[in-house]
Amino acid sequence: MSRKRHSFYSCLPLLAATLVTGAVPVAAQEGGPIPRSPGLPYAPKNLPDRIVLTPGADPAREMAVAFRTDAKQATAEAQLAISVDGPTLEEKARSIAGTTMPVDSSYGPALYHQVRFTDLAPDTVYTYRVKGAAGWSEWYQFRTADAEAKPFRFLYLGDIQNGILTYASRVIRQAFHANGDIRLVVHAGDLVAQRDDLDHDDEWGEWNQAGGYNYAIVPQVPATGNHEYVDVLKADGSESRKLGPYWPAQFALPANGADPVKATTYYTDYQGVRFIVLDGTAAIDLGSMKAQTDWLDATLASSKANWNVVLFHQPVFTCARPNDTAEIKAAWKPVFEKRKVDLVLQGHDHCYSRLTAEAGRDTGIKARADGKVQGPVYLVSVTGSKMYALNDRAGTQPDKVAEATELYQIVDVEPKRLKFRTFTASGKLYDGFDLERTTQGNTLSEISEPTIAARRCSGDVGPDGGRCVARGK
Repeated sequence: MSRKRHSFYSCLPLLAATLVTGAVPVAAQEGGPIPRSPGLPYAPKNLPDRIVLTPGADPAREMAVAFRTDAKQATAEAQLAISVDGPTLEEKARSIAGTTMPVDSSYGPALYHQVRFTDLAPDTVYTYRVKGAAGWSEWYQFRTADAEAKPFRFLYLGDIQNGILTYASRVIRQAFHANGDIRLVVHAGDLVAQRDDLDHDDEWGEWNQAGGYNYAIVPQVPATGNHEYVDVLKADGSESRKLGPYWPAQFALPANGADPVKATTYYTDYQGVRFIVLDGTAAIDLGSMKAQTDWLDATLASSKANWNVVLFHQPVFTCARPNDTAEIKAAWKPVFEKRKVDLVLQGHDHCYSRLTAEAGRDTGIKARADGKVQGPVYLVSVTGSKMYALNDRAGTQPDKVAEATELYQIVDVEPKRLKFRTFTASGKLYDGFDLERTTQGNTLSEISEPTIAARRCSGDVGPDGGRCVARGK
Protein backbone atom coordinates (compact mmCIF):
# COMPACT_ATOMS: atom_id res chain seq x y z
CA MET A 1 0.00 0.00 0.00
CA SER A 2 1.34 3.37 -0.93
CA ARG A 3 0.21 5.47 1.97
CA LYS A 4 0.46 5.30 5.76
CA ARG A 5 -1.67 2.67 7.39
CA HIS A 6 -3.34 5.09 9.78
CA SER A 7 -5.04 6.73 6.79
CA PHE A 8 -6.60 3.41 5.88
CA TYR A 9 -7.89 2.55 9.32
CA SER A 10 -9.25 6.02 9.96
CA CYS A 11 -11.55 5.45 6.99
CA LEU A 12 -12.89 2.00 7.96
CA PRO A 13 -16.43 3.10 8.85
CA LEU A 14 -16.71 4.88 5.53
CA LEU A 15 -15.27 1.93 3.66
CA ALA A 16 -17.94 -0.28 5.17
CA ALA A 17 -20.55 2.14 3.91
CA THR A 18 -18.91 2.09 0.50
CA LEU A 19 -19.16 -1.67 0.24
CA VAL A 20 -22.85 -1.57 1.08
CA THR A 21 -23.94 1.44 -0.95
CA GLY A 22 -21.29 1.88 -3.63
CA ALA A 23 -20.85 5.47 -2.51
CA VAL A 24 -17.48 7.15 -2.61
CA PRO A 25 -16.21 7.76 0.92
CA VAL A 26 -16.53 11.35 2.07
CA ALA A 27 -14.11 10.85 4.88
CA ALA A 28 -12.32 13.05 7.31
CA GLN A 29 -8.59 12.75 7.54
CA GLU A 30 -7.04 13.04 10.94
CA GLY A 31 -7.60 16.59 12.07
CA GLY A 32 -10.37 17.63 9.72
CA PRO A 33 -12.31 17.14 6.50
CA ILE A 34 -10.77 16.10 3.19
CA PRO A 35 -9.54 19.15 1.28
CA ARG A 36 -11.70 19.96 -1.72
CA SER A 37 -11.33 22.45 -4.50
CA PRO A 38 -12.53 25.95 -3.50
CA GLY A 39 -16.29 26.25 -3.70
CA LEU A 40 -18.17 23.51 -5.54
CA PRO A 41 -16.51 23.42 -8.97
CA TYR A 42 -17.31 19.78 -9.62
CA ALA A 43 -20.85 19.53 -8.30
CA PRO A 44 -23.19 17.76 -10.75
CA LYS A 45 -25.37 20.15 -12.71
CA ASN A 46 -28.55 20.16 -14.73
CA LEU A 47 -26.47 20.16 -17.92
CA PRO A 48 -24.19 17.26 -18.91
CA ASP A 49 -20.49 17.28 -18.08
CA ARG A 50 -17.61 14.75 -17.91
CA ILE A 51 -18.39 13.76 -21.50
CA VAL A 52 -15.96 11.06 -22.63
CA LEU A 53 -15.95 9.26 -25.99
CA THR A 54 -14.63 5.68 -26.16
CA PRO A 55 -14.23 3.27 -29.07
CA GLY A 56 -16.09 0.05 -29.60
CA ALA A 57 -14.26 -3.17 -30.41
CA ASP A 58 -14.64 -2.09 -34.05
CA PRO A 59 -14.45 1.71 -33.96
CA ALA A 60 -15.23 1.87 -37.66
CA ARG A 61 -18.78 0.88 -36.74
CA GLU A 62 -19.19 1.55 -33.01
CA MET A 63 -18.39 4.30 -30.51
CA ALA A 64 -19.77 5.06 -27.05
CA VAL A 65 -20.13 8.07 -24.81
CA ALA A 66 -20.34 8.43 -21.03
CA PHE A 67 -21.47 11.61 -19.28
CA ARG A 68 -22.70 12.90 -15.93
CA THR A 69 -25.72 14.89 -14.80
CA ASP A 70 -27.47 15.70 -11.56
CA ALA A 71 -30.22 13.39 -10.34
CA LYS A 72 -32.97 15.26 -12.19
CA GLN A 73 -31.97 13.69 -15.53
CA ALA A 74 -33.10 10.16 -14.81
CA THR A 75 -32.47 8.64 -18.25
CA ALA A 76 -29.55 8.41 -20.65
CA GLU A 77 -30.43 10.26 -23.85
CA ALA A 78 -28.32 11.21 -26.85
CA GLN A 79 -28.90 12.39 -30.40
CA LEU A 80 -26.63 11.33 -33.26
CA ALA A 81 -26.39 12.50 -36.86
CA ILE A 82 -24.03 12.31 -39.79
CA SER A 83 -22.35 15.68 -39.80
CA VAL A 84 -23.46 18.36 -42.24
CA ASP A 85 -21.92 21.72 -42.97
CA GLY A 86 -24.82 23.93 -41.95
CA PRO A 87 -26.65 24.50 -38.64
CA THR A 88 -29.33 21.88 -39.30
CA LEU A 89 -27.97 18.94 -37.33
CA GLU A 90 -31.24 18.37 -35.49
CA GLU A 91 -33.22 17.67 -38.67
CA LYS A 92 -31.79 14.20 -39.31
CA ALA A 93 -30.56 13.32 -35.82
CA ARG A 94 -31.79 10.07 -34.32
CA SER A 95 -32.44 9.67 -30.62
CA ILE A 96 -30.61 6.89 -28.79
CA ALA A 97 -31.23 5.70 -25.25
CA GLY A 98 -28.63 4.20 -22.95
CA THR A 99 -28.04 3.09 -19.39
CA THR A 100 -27.77 5.08 -16.16
CA MET A 101 -25.96 4.40 -12.89
CA PRO A 102 -25.88 6.43 -9.66
CA VAL A 103 -22.67 7.54 -7.96
CA ASP A 104 -23.03 9.28 -4.60
CA SER A 105 -19.97 11.49 -4.29
CA SER A 106 -18.61 14.19 -2.01
CA TYR A 107 -20.67 16.75 -3.92
CA GLY A 108 -23.87 14.76 -3.54
CA PRO A 109 -25.75 12.31 -5.75
CA ALA A 110 -24.96 12.22 -9.45
CA LEU A 111 -26.09 10.07 -12.35
CA TYR A 112 -23.64 8.73 -14.91
CA HIS A 113 -25.08 7.83 -18.29
CA GLN A 114 -23.71 5.71 -21.12
CA VAL A 115 -24.95 5.56 -24.70
CA ARG A 116 -23.57 3.29 -27.43
CA PHE A 117 -23.55 4.37 -31.05
CA THR A 118 -23.78 1.25 -33.24
CA ASP A 119 -24.22 0.46 -36.95
CA LEU A 120 -22.03 3.41 -37.90
CA ALA A 121 -20.45 3.89 -41.32
CA PRO A 122 -16.64 3.66 -41.50
CA ASP A 123 -14.54 6.78 -42.02
CA THR A 124 -17.52 9.06 -41.51
CA VAL A 125 -17.89 12.25 -39.48
CA TYR A 126 -20.73 12.11 -36.95
CA THR A 127 -22.05 14.65 -34.47
CA TYR A 128 -23.78 13.92 -31.19
CA ARG A 129 -25.16 15.67 -28.16
CA VAL A 130 -26.34 14.44 -24.77
CA LYS A 131 -29.17 15.54 -22.51
CA GLY A 132 -29.42 17.03 -19.04
CA ALA A 133 -32.51 18.16 -17.17
CA ALA A 134 -32.00 21.76 -18.36
CA GLY A 135 -31.37 20.84 -21.99
CA TRP A 136 -28.84 19.49 -24.43
CA SER A 137 -25.08 19.80 -24.51
CA GLU A 138 -23.36 21.37 -27.48
CA TRP A 139 -22.85 19.18 -30.55
CA TYR A 140 -19.63 17.15 -30.46
CA GLN A 141 -18.05 15.76 -33.61
CA PHE A 142 -16.02 12.58 -34.18
CA ARG A 143 -14.86 10.50 -37.11
CA THR A 144 -15.20 6.72 -37.18
CA ALA A 145 -12.17 4.64 -38.04
CA ASP A 146 -11.67 3.43 -41.57
CA ALA A 147 -12.46 -0.23 -42.15
CA GLU A 148 -9.03 -0.70 -43.76
CA ALA A 149 -5.50 -0.21 -42.46
CA LYS A 150 -4.76 3.44 -43.13
CA PRO A 151 -2.33 5.94 -41.57
CA PHE A 152 -3.42 7.66 -38.37
CA ARG A 153 -1.94 9.30 -35.28
CA PHE A 154 -2.45 8.45 -31.62
CA LEU A 155 -1.37 10.03 -28.34
CA TYR A 156 0.11 8.00 -25.47
CA LEU A 157 0.02 9.45 -21.95
CA GLY A 158 1.63 8.03 -18.82
CA ASP A 159 0.34 8.63 -15.29
CA ILE A 160 -1.61 11.89 -15.10
CA GLN A 161 -2.45 11.17 -11.44
CA ASN A 162 -0.90 14.13 -9.56
CA GLY A 163 -1.08 17.85 -10.23
CA ILE A 164 -3.80 16.88 -12.68
CA LEU A 165 -5.16 20.34 -13.42
CA THR A 166 -2.20 22.33 -12.10
CA TYR A 167 0.53 20.62 -14.15
CA ALA A 168 -0.69 17.75 -16.33
CA SER A 169 -3.34 19.79 -18.13
CA ARG A 170 -0.73 21.85 -19.97
CA VAL A 171 0.96 18.68 -21.25
CA ILE A 172 -2.30 17.27 -22.59
CA ARG A 173 -3.22 20.58 -24.21
CA GLN A 174 0.26 21.01 -25.70
CA ALA A 175 -0.04 17.56 -27.26
CA PHE A 176 -3.33 18.42 -28.94
CA HIS A 177 -2.28 21.94 -29.88
CA ALA A 178 1.01 20.94 -31.52
CA ASN A 179 -0.04 17.68 -33.18
CA GLY A 180 -3.12 17.88 -35.35
CA ASP A 181 -5.57 15.11 -36.13
CA ILE A 182 -4.93 12.89 -33.11
CA ARG A 183 -7.41 10.07 -33.65
CA LEU A 184 -7.04 8.13 -30.39
CA VAL A 185 -5.65 8.69 -26.88
CA VAL A 186 -4.23 5.82 -24.81
CA HIS A 187 -3.73 6.19 -21.05
CA ALA A 188 -1.33 3.86 -19.20
CA GLY A 189 -3.24 3.90 -15.89
CA ASP A 190 -3.32 6.05 -12.74
CA LEU A 191 -5.39 8.71 -14.41
CA VAL A 192 -6.02 10.02 -10.90
CA ALA A 193 -4.45 9.51 -7.46
CA GLN A 194 -7.66 7.96 -6.13
CA ARG A 195 -7.41 6.55 -2.64
CA ASP A 196 -10.00 6.27 0.09
CA ASP A 197 -8.45 9.18 2.01
CA LEU A 198 -8.66 11.56 -0.98
CA ASP A 199 -11.57 13.34 -2.60
CA HIS A 200 -12.11 11.24 -5.70
CA ASP A 201 -14.75 13.54 -7.17
CA ASP A 202 -12.30 16.45 -7.27
CA GLU A 203 -9.70 14.29 -8.94
CA TRP A 204 -12.00 12.99 -11.66
CA GLY A 205 -13.35 16.50 -12.09
CA GLU A 206 -9.81 17.76 -12.68
CA TRP A 207 -9.08 14.86 -15.06
CA ASN A 208 -12.07 15.76 -17.20
CA GLN A 209 -11.30 19.46 -17.08
CA ALA A 210 -7.67 18.87 -18.08
CA GLY A 211 -8.74 17.13 -21.29
CA GLY A 212 -11.83 19.22 -21.88
CA TYR A 213 -13.70 18.82 -25.14
CA ASN A 214 -10.85 16.73 -26.58
CA TYR A 215 -12.03 13.80 -24.48
CA ALA A 216 -15.50 14.16 -26.01
CA ILE A 217 -14.38 14.17 -29.65
CA VAL A 218 -11.35 11.84 -29.65
CA PRO A 219 -11.88 8.25 -28.46
CA GLN A 220 -10.11 7.50 -25.16
CA VAL A 221 -8.46 4.11 -24.52
CA PRO A 222 -7.70 3.93 -20.78
CA ALA A 223 -5.98 1.23 -18.75
CA THR A 224 -6.47 0.95 -15.00
CA GLY A 225 -3.62 1.57 -12.60
CA ASN A 226 -3.44 0.71 -8.92
CA HIS A 227 -4.88 4.15 -8.13
CA GLU A 228 -8.09 3.36 -10.00
CA TYR A 229 -8.69 0.95 -7.12
CA VAL A 230 -9.63 1.70 -3.52
CA ASP A 231 -8.45 -0.34 -0.56
CA VAL A 232 -10.93 -2.45 1.38
CA LEU A 233 -10.75 -4.57 4.50
CA LYS A 234 -11.73 -8.24 4.14
CA ALA A 235 -13.59 -10.23 6.78
CA ASP A 236 -10.37 -11.86 7.96
CA GLY A 237 -8.80 -8.45 8.60
CA SER A 238 -6.51 -8.48 5.57
CA GLU A 239 -6.44 -5.69 3.04
CA SER A 240 -7.63 -6.05 -0.55
CA ARG A 241 -8.60 -3.81 -3.44
CA LYS A 242 -11.84 -2.92 -5.14
CA LEU A 243 -12.32 -1.06 -8.41
CA GLY A 244 -13.44 2.47 -7.61
CA PRO A 245 -16.97 3.46 -8.61
CA TYR A 246 -15.88 6.14 -11.08
CA TRP A 247 -14.17 3.81 -13.54
CA PRO A 248 -17.20 1.81 -14.76
CA ALA A 249 -19.29 4.99 -14.68
CA GLN A 250 -16.82 7.22 -16.54
CA PHE A 251 -15.84 4.86 -19.38
CA ALA A 252 -18.16 2.91 -21.70
CA LEU A 253 -15.64 0.30 -22.83
CA PRO A 254 -15.92 -2.75 -25.10
CA ALA A 255 -17.13 -5.85 -23.28
CA ASN A 256 -14.67 -8.25 -24.91
CA GLY A 257 -12.05 -8.68 -22.18
CA ALA A 258 -10.99 -11.47 -19.86
CA ASP A 259 -13.96 -12.93 -18.01
CA PRO A 260 -13.06 -12.03 -14.40
CA VAL A 261 -12.12 -8.45 -15.34
CA LYS A 262 -14.33 -7.40 -18.25
CA ALA A 263 -14.70 -3.92 -16.78
CA THR A 264 -10.96 -3.24 -17.12
CA THR A 265 -9.63 -5.43 -19.95
CA TYR A 266 -10.61 -5.13 -23.60
CA TYR A 267 -9.31 -4.66 -27.12
CA THR A 268 -10.13 -2.35 -29.99
CA ASP A 269 -9.00 -2.58 -33.63
CA TYR A 270 -8.22 0.80 -35.16
CA GLN A 271 -7.08 1.06 -38.80
CA GLY A 272 -4.55 -1.74 -38.71
CA VAL A 273 -3.63 -1.65 -35.02
CA ARG A 274 -4.99 -3.96 -32.34
CA PHE A 275 -4.84 -2.19 -28.97
CA ILE A 276 -5.00 -4.71 -26.12
CA VAL A 277 -5.63 -3.36 -22.62
CA LEU A 278 -4.69 -5.36 -19.51
CA ASP A 279 -5.21 -4.77 -15.78
CA GLY A 280 -1.95 -5.31 -13.90
CA THR A 281 -3.46 -4.55 -10.49
CA ALA A 282 -6.17 -7.19 -10.82
CA ALA A 283 -3.59 -9.65 -12.18
CA ILE A 284 -1.15 -9.17 -9.30
CA ASP A 285 -3.49 -8.56 -6.36
CA LEU A 286 -6.86 -10.07 -7.26
CA GLY A 287 -6.03 -13.43 -8.80
CA SER A 288 -6.81 -12.82 -12.48
CA MET A 289 -3.28 -13.31 -13.84
CA LYS A 290 -3.92 -16.65 -15.54
CA ALA A 291 -7.24 -15.57 -17.01
CA GLN A 292 -5.69 -12.40 -18.39
CA THR A 293 -2.64 -14.26 -19.73
CA ASP A 294 -4.79 -16.82 -21.53
CA TRP A 295 -7.00 -14.06 -22.93
CA LEU A 296 -3.97 -12.03 -24.00
CA ASP A 297 -2.51 -15.01 -25.85
CA ALA A 298 -5.81 -15.77 -27.60
CA THR A 299 -6.43 -12.12 -28.48
CA LEU A 300 -2.98 -11.78 -30.02
CA ALA A 301 -3.32 -15.12 -31.83
CA SER A 302 -6.58 -13.98 -33.45
CA SER A 303 -5.28 -10.56 -34.43
CA LYS A 304 -5.16 -9.78 -38.14
CA ALA A 305 -3.76 -6.30 -37.51
CA ASN A 306 -0.51 -5.01 -38.95
CA TRP A 307 0.54 -3.90 -35.47
CA ASN A 308 -0.21 -5.15 -31.96
CA VAL A 309 0.10 -2.66 -29.10
CA VAL A 310 -0.40 -3.73 -25.47
CA LEU A 311 -1.31 -1.18 -22.80
CA PHE A 312 -1.20 -1.63 -19.03
CA HIS A 313 0.12 0.07 -15.91
CA GLN A 314 2.83 -1.76 -13.94
CA PRO A 315 5.90 -2.02 -16.21
CA VAL A 316 7.69 -5.22 -17.10
CA PHE A 317 11.04 -3.40 -16.86
CA THR A 318 11.12 -0.65 -14.25
CA CYS A 319 13.06 2.59 -14.48
CA ALA A 320 12.55 3.71 -10.87
CA ARG A 321 11.91 0.68 -8.67
CA PRO A 322 14.68 -1.63 -7.49
CA ASN A 323 13.15 -4.70 -9.14
CA ASP A 324 11.15 -5.43 -12.27
CA THR A 325 7.48 -6.40 -11.88
CA ALA A 326 8.16 -10.10 -11.36
CA GLU A 327 4.63 -11.49 -11.75
CA ILE A 328 3.91 -9.60 -14.95
CA LYS A 329 7.35 -10.26 -16.37
CA ALA A 330 7.01 -14.00 -15.82
CA ALA A 331 3.48 -14.26 -17.24
CA TRP A 332 3.21 -11.69 -20.01
CA LYS A 333 6.69 -11.12 -21.40
CA PRO A 334 6.87 -14.63 -22.96
CA VAL A 335 3.51 -14.01 -24.65
CA PHE A 336 4.66 -10.66 -26.01
CA GLU A 337 7.72 -12.31 -27.51
CA LYS A 338 5.93 -15.39 -28.84
CA ARG A 339 3.18 -13.34 -30.50
CA LYS A 340 5.59 -10.64 -31.72
CA VAL A 341 4.01 -7.66 -29.97
CA ASP A 342 5.31 -4.38 -31.36
CA LEU A 343 4.86 -1.83 -28.54
CA VAL A 344 4.28 -2.29 -24.81
CA LEU A 345 3.01 0.99 -23.30
CA GLN A 346 3.19 1.35 -19.50
CA GLY A 347 3.23 3.83 -16.60
CA HIS A 348 3.54 3.52 -12.81
CA ASP A 349 7.24 4.43 -12.47
CA HIS A 350 6.95 8.25 -12.89
CA CYS A 351 10.04 8.39 -15.10
CA TYR A 352 10.72 7.82 -18.79
CA SER A 353 12.25 4.70 -20.27
CA ARG A 354 12.53 3.25 -23.76
CA LEU A 355 13.95 -0.29 -23.63
CA THR A 356 14.70 -2.48 -26.64
CA ALA A 357 16.91 -5.20 -25.10
CA GLU A 358 16.75 -6.68 -21.62
CA ALA A 359 20.51 -7.26 -21.71
CA GLY A 360 21.06 -3.53 -22.05
CA ARG A 361 21.43 -0.60 -24.41
CA ASP A 362 24.77 -1.70 -25.89
CA THR A 363 23.42 -5.16 -26.62
CA GLY A 364 20.45 -3.65 -28.43
CA ILE A 365 22.65 -1.37 -30.51
CA LYS A 366 24.88 -4.26 -31.53
CA ALA A 367 21.91 -6.47 -32.40
CA ARG A 368 20.52 -3.80 -34.70
CA ALA A 369 23.91 -3.26 -36.30
CA ASP A 370 24.06 -7.02 -36.96
CA GLY A 371 20.70 -6.86 -38.72
CA LYS A 372 18.72 -8.73 -36.08
CA VAL A 373 14.99 -8.12 -35.84
CA GLN A 374 13.56 -6.03 -33.01
CA GLY A 375 11.33 -7.63 -30.42
CA PRO A 376 8.76 -5.74 -28.33
CA VAL A 377 9.75 -2.17 -27.49
CA TYR A 378 8.93 -1.37 -23.86
CA LEU A 379 7.97 2.21 -22.96
CA VAL A 380 7.34 3.85 -19.59
CA SER A 381 6.22 7.48 -19.36
CA VAL A 382 4.67 10.05 -17.00
CA THR A 383 2.46 13.09 -17.63
CA GLY A 384 1.59 14.34 -14.12
CA SER A 385 3.75 16.03 -11.50
CA LYS A 386 4.81 13.14 -9.22
CA MET A 387 8.34 12.05 -10.10
CA TYR A 388 10.52 9.11 -9.04
CA ALA A 389 14.30 8.94 -9.21
CA LEU A 390 15.86 6.62 -11.76
CA ASN A 391 17.15 3.27 -10.53
CA ASP A 392 20.66 1.86 -10.84
CA ARG A 393 19.90 0.07 -14.13
CA ALA A 394 18.66 3.22 -15.86
CA GLY A 395 22.17 4.20 -16.95
CA THR A 396 22.85 1.04 -18.95
CA GLN A 397 19.68 -0.96 -19.66
CA PRO A 398 17.20 1.38 -21.41
CA ASP A 399 18.06 3.14 -24.67
CA LYS A 400 16.84 6.49 -23.30
CA VAL A 401 15.61 7.69 -19.91
CA ALA A 402 14.37 10.90 -18.32
CA GLU A 403 13.92 12.04 -14.74
CA ALA A 404 11.75 14.81 -13.27
CA THR A 405 10.17 15.40 -16.68
CA GLU A 406 6.54 15.57 -17.83
CA LEU A 407 6.08 13.98 -21.25
CA TYR A 408 3.68 12.97 -23.98
CA GLN A 409 4.17 10.61 -26.92
CA ILE A 410 2.92 10.89 -30.50
CA VAL A 411 2.75 7.73 -32.58
CA ASP A 412 2.18 7.91 -36.34
CA VAL A 413 0.93 4.62 -37.74
CA GLU A 414 1.44 3.50 -41.32
CA PRO A 415 0.77 0.01 -42.71
CA LYS A 416 4.48 -0.88 -42.60
CA ARG A 417 5.96 1.75 -40.27
CA LEU A 418 5.43 3.13 -36.76
CA LYS A 419 6.93 6.52 -35.99
CA PHE A 420 7.25 7.04 -32.22
CA ARG A 421 8.16 10.48 -30.86
CA THR A 422 8.43 11.63 -27.24
CA PHE A 423 8.01 15.31 -26.37
CA THR A 424 8.48 17.30 -23.18
CA ALA A 425 5.73 19.40 -21.64
CA SER A 426 6.81 22.48 -23.61
CA GLY A 427 6.92 20.57 -26.89
CA LYS A 428 10.65 19.78 -27.23
CA LEU A 429 11.52 16.54 -29.03
CA TYR A 430 13.18 14.26 -26.49
CA ASP A 431 13.30 10.77 -27.99
CA GLY A 432 12.11 8.84 -31.00
CA PHE A 433 12.45 5.80 -33.19
CA ASP A 434 10.89 4.19 -36.24
CA LEU A 435 9.75 0.58 -36.47
CA GLU A 436 9.72 -0.88 -39.96
CA ARG A 437 7.85 -4.10 -40.79
CA THR A 438 9.71 -6.57 -42.98
CA THR A 439 9.05 -10.18 -43.93
CA GLN A 440 11.60 -11.25 -41.29
CA GLY A 441 10.25 -9.00 -38.51
CA ASN A 442 10.61 -5.44 -37.26
CA THR A 443 13.69 -3.32 -37.65
CA LEU A 444 14.25 -0.32 -35.39
CA SER A 445 16.05 2.84 -36.39
CA GLU A 446 16.89 5.87 -34.27
CA ILE A 447 15.58 9.18 -35.53
CA SER A 448 17.84 11.69 -37.24
CA GLU A 449 15.96 14.74 -35.92
CA PRO A 450 17.84 16.60 -33.19
CA THR A 451 16.67 15.93 -29.62
CA ILE A 452 17.39 17.86 -26.45
CA ALA A 453 19.98 16.73 -23.92
CA ALA A 454 19.25 13.90 -21.51
CA ARG A 455 17.21 15.08 -18.54
CA ARG A 456 18.43 13.78 -15.19
CA CYS A 457 18.92 15.27 -11.78
CA SER A 458 22.43 16.10 -10.62
CA GLY A 459 22.35 15.65 -6.89
CA ASP A 460 19.71 17.99 -5.51
CA VAL A 461 19.52 20.00 -8.74
CA GLY A 462 16.88 19.10 -11.29
CA PRO A 463 17.26 19.13 -15.08
CA ASP A 464 15.64 22.58 -15.29
CA GLY A 465 18.10 24.10 -12.80
CA GLY A 466 15.72 24.15 -9.83
CA ARG A 467 15.43 21.54 -7.14
CA CYS A 468 15.26 17.89 -8.10
CA VAL A 469 11.65 16.76 -7.57
CA ALA A 470 12.34 13.08 -8.26
CA ARG A 471 12.27 11.03 -5.08
CA GLY A 472 13.72 7.59 -4.55
CA LYS A 473 11.31 4.69 -4.80
